[in-house]
Amino acid sequence: MNLNNSHSLFILSETFTLRKLNRAIRSSKTDYATVLVFNDDIELLKKSKHALSQKYQNIEYIIIDGDSSDRTKKIIDKYKSKISFVVSEKDNGIWDAMNKGIKMARGEIIGFLNADDFYYSDALFIVNNYFNDFKIDFLFGSVKKYKLLYGYKPWKIKFSFGFYSSHSVGFFIKTNKHKETGLYNERYLSADLDFFYKMIVRDNLDGMATKKKEVFGEFKSGGFSSKINYVHHLRDLNQIRINNGQNKKFVLFLYIVKILKKPLKFLRAYINK
Repeated sequence: MNLNNSHSLFILSETFTLRKLNRAIRSSKTDYATVLVFNDDIELLKKSKHALSQKYQNIEYIIIDGDSSDRTKKIIDKYKSKISFVVSEKDNGIWDAMNKGIKMARGEIIGFLNADDFYYSDALFIVNNYFNDFKIDFLFGSVKKYKLLYGYKPWKIKFSFGFYSSHSVGFFIKTNKHKETGLYNERYLSADLDFFYKMIVRDNLDGMATKKKEVFGEFKSGGFSSKINYVHHLRDLNQIRINNGQNKKFVLFLYIVKILKKPLKFLRAYINK
């Protein structure tokens, strides 16, 4: 498979109805690989500069947003010559927004970028090479967060979700494989982990990680995941495991271990939940 075609870049922002966008997409045929970028604040300006500076130039940019501010509209207008479509309508949160983008995706590869995160200029060039050189369904790249996150260890997933680098910035998957595994289940706080469990354990998709030094970009603190109460987070993980068929007693054991590892964090979260 040769992916030297185009990547579609989706950024959450304004002014084009979903119905019109779907009609426009259906009326044209492309082989675009697809990147979804979701943005909900004024960091759009910074992100747009990073996105538009990609060394891999075959990218189509589509903006999707849940009714942002006038300032966001001005930023979008600044880059309108490089944006193919813009969509604006309210959503039910980050996973609903991502699902909308996935349904629209017409390219071969899909990736995700959240609010304050951004790609380095050679990120999509690296992604393109891996999908051309290896028979893989998905790829995890190194990501700079509070430290450098890298690697892919699927053997960990049944007892730890610390088996990969990052969903935003670091994860790319063939669009048809994502759609086969399904959309993100909006009932979960960590719907990406539910998706990963299905992707790896249920569907046995083939994936790999880039080399440690091949860093896709930066995952900034203060995003969606950082605002989740720790107790709610742990219980959400429990439910994901149980609903994917893991033994309830084993899941309870993992829950207790996590509490014992960070008792003060758990106690503070329990008091404030």
